[in-house]
Amino acid sequence: MQQIMKWASIALVVATLGACASSSPDVIQRGDAQRMAQVQDGVILSVRNVVVDGNQSGVGAAVGGVVGAIGGYGGSGVQREAQVLGVLAGVAGAAAGNALERLATKEDAVEILVQLKGGDRRAIVQAKGGEQLAAGDAVIIVTTGGKVRVTKAPK
Repeated sequence: MQQIMKWASIALVVATLGACASSSPDVIQRGDAQRMAQVQDGVILSVRNVVVDGNQSGVGAAVGGVVGAIGGYGGSGVQREAQVLGVLAGVAGAAAGNALERLATKEDAVEILVQLKGGDRRAIVQAKGGEQLAAGDAVIIVTTGGKVRVTKAPK
């Protein structure tokens, strides 16, 4: 029963961290709704696939450490040995939780090189969205609250 609880807790952490991992250009943050945004016209020069590295906020390590310590302690055997096993399992759980958080928040993205109408160039990295962007596409760059996204220009 204790092993089931341990794995259920780890699965819950991974699912929770995975849900927080979106920076898709198709998802607008609540704080950015109903705000004026700056829009610039441009043309895509190139698009290349990149990976945005995952977060290591410490949440995964903290939860993994607690779950590991509880699972490792177990309460059986000699008291001192059980405590040592609990500490070792906590350290291992923290390392595993940190790795799971980083993996769950890693994201496939694109780096887009855009030439603006005035001749300036901009490079923008954004998560892959529903739109397929390619060299030669007319696009708009939307800037809201310091965040930037690229989308095809309306026809």
